[in-house]
Amino acid sequence: MALIFYFSSQPYGEQDMRPSLSMYLPLDLLRPLLAPVSFTYHGEEVSLASHGIEGLVEFFIRKGAHISIFFLLMITAYGAFLVNTHWKKRTAAISALAVTVLYACLDEYHQSLTPDRTPYIGDVGLDSVGALIGLALIFAGNRRRK
Repeated sequence: MALIFYFSSQPYGEQDMRPSLSMYLPLDLLRPLLAPVSFTYHGEEVSLASHGIEGLVEFFIRKGAHISIFFLLMITAYGAFLVNTHWKKRTAAISALAVTVLYACLDEYHQSLTPDRTPYIGDVGLDSVGALIGLALIFAGNRRRK
């Protein structure tokens, strides 16, 4: 949670990965794969034409980070509840999901207070997808152990 808070406190300019991406990765190899990609996110077109190759790759890295980080938060919250409470696994899992989604909402609110950052409910949706993937993995693991 502290790591999420820290990254949400940084203005976009401090997190811009585009110069590093183009410097260290052969992004032109991805151009044929990304050329047909075009959709709207937060009211803006996301495509190779609108973002360039560096911007499009950065977009997918950032959105993948939303899913991954909140997946990890879900798993660790579940583990913390199991270790520190006498709750059943189901209660711990549902509580961890609630905490994770609530923290996703608070994270977007926190971004609204950060210069050069914009909150977006769609990011809460991505965070929730990460949490749900974690929940599915928890339930699958618990079922397998039975």
